Amino acid sequence: MTHDEEYGDNMVTMLELIWGEGYMAPGGPGNVAKLLSGIETQGKRILDIGCGIGGPALEMAKSHGAQVVGIDLEAPLIERANQSAHDLGLAGRCGFQAVDAGDLPFANESFDVVINSGAFTQTPNKNEIFAEAFRVLKRGGTLSSYDWLKSPGEFSEDMLYWFKMEELTYALETLEGFSQYFDAAGFVNVASEDATAWYREEARREYDLLKGDFYPRMVELLGQKDADHFVENWRSLVVVIDNGEMRQGYCRGQRPI
Repeated sequence: MTHDEEYGDNMVTMLELIWGEGYMAPGGPGNVAKLLSGIETQGKRILDIGCGIGGPALEMAKSHGAQVVGIDLEAPLIERANQSAHDLGLAGRCGFQAVDAGDLPFANESFDVVINSGAFTQTPNKNEIFAEAFRVLKRGGTLSSYDWLKSPGEFSEDMLYWFKMEELTYALETLEGFSQYFDAAGFVNVASEDATAWYREEARREYDLLKGDFYPRMVELLGQKDADHFVENWRSLVVVIDNGEMRQGYCRGQRPI
């Protein structure tokens, strides 16, 4: 199954500028620590679904002592991630591979932990990916997920405009809906946390940087057309966070022992 590449060079450059080297989702190392909070990681095998250019997976190996496999649908992102692992001397503990959508290319009960940082946000068939995460987890293992979410109801014109500016595939779900996917896949001890208030403040800070201090650098790196596009993208993001439509949250569950 093929996948149209959505994260071009300028998009990746922009995300790294605002979220930090190697990161394609907000929060940086702090978000990795929150995803792994309370989970034993030293020497454990972690699967990072939708690893992008590898920042979170490399952090798991470097700071949390894990053996990490990162997977993504987009081969150019995987190439960059593997190069970063090599450059940082982490290739022995952190490897990346491109995969097709559908069944994960791993045996049953292969991992102690499965991490998702925004990938399920863009996965239309959530029942399938939750079932696969359950399958590759060892008994007692944890799926820990951070996702961009939505409020209940139909999308407003503001939300549809933000989708247009993002130019990415979204399959948003409510936080309650995410919990139900965990339940349906067979996970237990399911817990969720709304993180919208945190990112509301972050998005405003990011928008101020993009239209202010970061703007000259963006024009230099991306050209003025793309720089202006991303400023407008973030303005529209702030709108849909402020009106309560675009939300964020954490959810985790365990495969029963």
